[in-house]
Amino acid sequence: MLGSCARALHTTYDTALLDLDGVVYAGGEAVGHAVESLARARAAGMRLAYVTNNAARTPLTVADHLTRLGVPAEAGEVVTSAQAVARMIAEDVGVGARVLCVGGEGLRVALAERGLAVVESADDAPDVVVQGYGGPELPWGRLAEAALAVGRGARWYASNTDLTIPSGRGIAPGNGAAVEVVRIATRWMREAPEPRVAGKPLPPMHRESILRTGAERPLVVGDRLDTDIEGAVNGGVDSLLVLTGVTDGAQLLAAPPGRRPTYVAEDLRGLLEAHGAATESDGGWRCGGWLARVADGELELSGGGERVEALRALCAAAWSAADTAPGVPGGVPCSEKALARVGL
Repeated sequence: MLGSCARALHTTYDTALLDLDGVVYAGGEAVGHAVESLARARAAGMRLAYVTNNAARTPLTVADHLTRLGVPAEAGEVVTSAQAVARMIAEDVGVGARVLCVGGEGLRVALAERGLAVVESADDAPDVVVQGYGGPELPWGRLAEAALAVGRGARWYASNTDLTIPSGRGIAPGNGAAVEVVRIATRWMREAPEPRVAGKPLPPMHRESILRTGAERPLVVGDRLDTDIEGAVNGGVDSLLVLTGVTDGAQLLAAPPGRRPTYVAEDLRGLLEAHGAATESDGGWRCGGWLARVADGELELSGGGERVEALRALCAAAWSAADTAPGVPGGVPCSEKALARVGL
């Protein structure tokens, strides 16, 4: 079930580990209510850190972008998958290792900060190949160099394996798509290699965030179940899902246990609010003025009140029904009508 918090989240947790795209901004512009909500949380003493799987930009570039949007930030408050994978390589292979970098400036800067030597060609005898999102201008030849080096025995790393990335024009290929190119090109090897991956939802990214922020009571805030929320579950910390990004109501209700958030909110105003629990009542689950129950394999919603309270009640009903018959097709009840009633 979703958790409850009698006090506002920004007074309960010491640090918000915030995803960026779909949470703080979308298409380069600030998400509604983000600027003022983050300002109020910071003024009340909550530390803010911005945690992104995008390895293309440096922390300084990200911080400058946030500041221009009205969210003052410093480079030290930004944590990237480039930093996480650079730490992995330095710990695994050692300072001074030769690294063939297939990615953007953010990855190159992170490698240099860890004392790793960036090389440009498979003919430079790299110890390691690392891939990170390099933007739409990434040359095809860089992928060829990566495949050649991996084929010759270089250790293989990736900042993250997100297959897609949002853009102002729609959904575009992400770093995971480039990783798949190298995987396909090395299938001829007797033992097909797999990259070591640092980014969300895997533990290295969460570890990097905690090491850099010193958070003792962190709250992960994100819009994606498969990276942000799963990463929080893997890290053993609480999470807040906001509905300003890619996850919709139907996806949330169908989430398996490893991808269920602790809290859910319409947007970052949820940081400033207490979160009531859904409780069993009248053969269903009640939150605020809403009652959600399952009948004949379909979610039913009655009552009235805040839309997010309806969603919390629906989550309780849907997840309870799914968990009583794990692995059974159709275990998640149909939610289309119930969600339509509250515009989700």
